[in-house]
Amino acid sequence: MQSSSDSNTFKLDQRIHSSIDPRRVSTVKYIGPVEGHPGTWVGVDWDNGEAKHDGSLNGIRYFEARSQLSGSFVRTQNLTAGISFIESLYIRYRDQPTQEDEDEMYVLSASNRRVSVQFVGKEKIQDKLSRLEELTGASLSYLGVSNPGSPNEISNIVPNLKELDLTGNLLSEWKDVGTICEQLPSLVALNLSNNSMSHEIVGLPQLKRIHILNEVLKDLLPVIEELHLMGNGINAIQTASSSIVQGFDSLRLLNLEENCIAEWNEILKFSQLRSLEELHLNKNNLNHIFYPDHDTINKMVGGDESHDQSCIPFQNLRCLRLGGNDIEDLASVDSLNSFPKLIVRL
Repeated sequence: MQSSSDSNTFKLDQRIHSSIDPRRVSTVKYIGPVEGHPGTWVGVDWDNGEAKHDGSLNGIRYFEARSQLSGSFVRTQNLTAGISFIESLYIRYRDQPTQEDEDEMYVLSASNRRVSVQFVGKEKIQDKLSRLEELTGASLSYLGVSNPGSPNEISNIVPNLKELDLTGNLLSEWKDVGTICEQLPSLVALNLSNNSMSHEIVGLPQLKRIHILNEVLKDLLPVIEELHLMGNGINAIQTASSSIVQGFDSLRLLNLEENCIAEWNEILKFSQLRSLEELHLNKNNLNHIFYPDHDTINKMVGGDESHDQSCIPFQNLRCLRLGGNDIEDLASVDSLNSFPKLIVRL
């Protein structure tokens, strides 16, 4: 059944959350009438898979949900389309915090541990709000951030932000991520986990998925040291001008856990990142790995004259996390000994 567009509140494929729980996130799959029930309904596919049906009701198919019980129909007043970056910043740092809020105010360190960030609250609220320009770390996880807000608003209010956690928000368009990054020139750690980023990049039709990492983010984040992209459905690393990811001279940690990468050749595209020390690949679909030889790398780069022939693959990689994959063959295990500086193999 074709969806109706009789509601201006939401649009198809928009990321939204429950009006009473910003952690309950879903994607709009249908807008329109439901037979036997008056008014307009929004058919949504919930991220956590906890709902009522698969997009069909009483024998009528309205949309395709990801699983048999991840879909439901909801009234528009029970859903929220999200807030701007700065609105979330004020909510997190201006409102009187709960203990749960305080527990969530962290960023992920290079060792993947939670590190507390600067807290604005209690008796120092007004004082700190007047000095947000001094804030260097912020955790805005699960606050319903859906857009960057007004032009230059971020750079005017938090120009010195270095660490930013945007886990579990409603961001889906890479152009919005780019707008945020452009306004944070000092950013060194960014967490975009569980945002369900779009497959396509508006205005850059040749770029898909992690291609944004190569062609766009490397320019927007010239000094980025940590990049977390957990749970975004990534299955391929596509590049335009070369078969390897270039730039990111300061990137030490790349977190791609809980994605859908099945081919080790996709991971080899990161092998020439000289500063990369930690690569987190837990809970993907890998079943075989190997250390690339000289011929393999040459075949990947082809005739790319910009490639440095002296660069050793994964030359500074010290930690490789592979838990939750399907790797069982001895050759894969033995290949770990070939990584020149690998210490932690989990």
